Amino acid sequence: MPFLSRSVEGNRASARPGAARGSAVAFLGAILPVLIAGVGCGGTSYIGTAVRGTVSATANPLVAMYSLSLDRTAKVTVAFGKTTSYGLKTSMQETPAGGGQVSILVAGMQANTTYHMQAQVQFSNGVTSFDSDRTFTTGSYPAGLLPTLTATTAPGQTPQPGIEIINPIESVVQLLATDLSGNIIWAYYDPTINLGVSTWLAPKQLANGDFIAIVSPSSTLPLTSPVPAGAANLVREFDLAGNTVRQITMTQLNAALEAAGYDLTLLLFSHDITVLPNGHWIILANTFKNVVLTGTTAPTQVLGDVLVDLDTNMQPVWVWSEFDHLDVNRHPWNFPDWTHTNAVIYSPDDGDLLVSMRHQNWVIKVDYNNGNGTGDILWHLGAGGDLTLVGGTSPTDWSYAQHGIAFTTPNSSGQFGLAVMDNGDDRIYPGGDPNVGVPCGVNGAPACYSTATVFHIDEASKTATLDFHQVQPPNLYNYFGGNALSLDNGDIEYDLCGLTPEASLAVEATNEANPQTVWSMSFSNNSAYRSYRAPSLYPGVQW
Repeated sequence: MPFLSRSVEGNRASARPGAARGSAVAFLGAILPVLIAGVGCGGTSYIGTAVRGTVSATANPLVAMYSLSLDRTAKVTVAFGKTTSYGLKTSMQETPAGGGQVSILVAGMQANTTYHMQAQVQFSNGVTSFDSDRTFTTGSYPAGLLPTLTATTAPGQTPQPGIEIINPIESVVQLLATDLSGNIIWAYYDPTINLGVSTWLAPKQLANGDFIAIVSPSSTLPLTSPVPAGAANLVREFDLAGNTVRQITMTQLNAALEAAGYDLTLLLFSHDITVLPNGHWIILANTFKNVVLTGTTAPTQVLGDVLVDLDTNMQPVWVWSEFDHLDVNRHPWNFPDWTHTNAVIYSPDDGDLLVSMRHQNWVIKVDYNNGNGTGDILWHLGAGGDLTLVGGTSPTDWSYAQHGIAFTTPNSSGQFGLAVMDNGDDRIYPGGDPNVGVPCGVNGAPACYSTATVFHIDEASKTATLDFHQVQPPNLYNYFGGNALSLDNGDIEYDLCGLTPEASLAVEATNEANPQTVWSMSFSNNSAYRSYRAPSLYPGVQW
């Protein structure tokens, strides 16, 4: 990843761990390695030692590598910021057993800016030592790679703290992070990927601090032309510096499926991937099947979707095809792109999966049962489905052509909240047929609009109660992409990806009957397929 260079400077002046740590701790962090011996029944025991680290550049101009070597087992974190007050920190990393090299990627910095850094080392005997203050000057990404962003906090409002992870799909950099003022503090791109053919989608941060995303051509491409030779079609895990940790291509996945005895050939990775607590990847991909539809005699080539559960060795251990569980004769919109599945999330409470099918206007629950399930569909959420809408007008207030689903409550089964980005492309009004009805904006029907929706699902009573339903004035229409989720402060955040060609809006709003906008970010020259709040670039760390 050919990023620009940046400068690194180590300052060997006295350690400056902050006033709260006191002069004694500051002295301990600055002195030459000192061993304070104590005598016990086991002989000499080490109580404390100073540490000396080094800071170096990485291939990413906004990411530094902080390294140090320790002679004992310890845990290390790095504080950093524009002054010696620091203010930000990384997650904690442990040395190998008995000590050794620790290298921590430091990310979350603005371009062309000097930052101060300091390692904090916690030894197993309870002693904490600090390195001297180090400095690092960031570089910048090449001109023209980044989208134009504008962030606004409403007067008197306080947004949920953290950063924004953004997936802008119409720029060279298709994964980036900003602070809540709209300053870009991290980005990832691979210049070897032909973005005229393939697109990065659905980035997620993993528990180890890496990111995972898919890159592939448009999911509908097989309907019109063959996939170009050499087109990127893969799932990749990568670290903050942009180094590939591991990946699987479609060619490799199809070979693994064949070796495992599955009679299935997949075409493209499609829209989403989710990572389970056990490290498995649930991958979404599509395939063709020739189907004789009701009332016809000749087969029709239909594009549908498949879920594949890959274990930690990248081997398929559970496969679920929509062709085995849904009626191919039901196609409310855009057939033969039959389902256009675009999101999958895992339910920790019961080990099942929720799947969003845009062209069915349904979110369904699949009996996955942590890899032991039958694959049966337990319920369909949406017009013509199994659940009854409460607190809204059916069929209009169901979700249509939806994207980006997320749980809004700690529990994920029984009774729980589910956020949905309701794009509304083929919204049906009373009197319309949810299977074949005339959609919004056609033949005199009302204009289309989009809304972030939160349903309260009661699986026992089979009801879906409309808990949150905001339409941004003047009835903004987000025709594709986007997502919705609940934040830790109770607010709802959603991303209106496709407002007009190359324009998006991310919104944080209060969760109430008349929602108030708390914070927003506009993308004036781009479509943000996903945008969501994260505590920081480090799991378990709140900035």
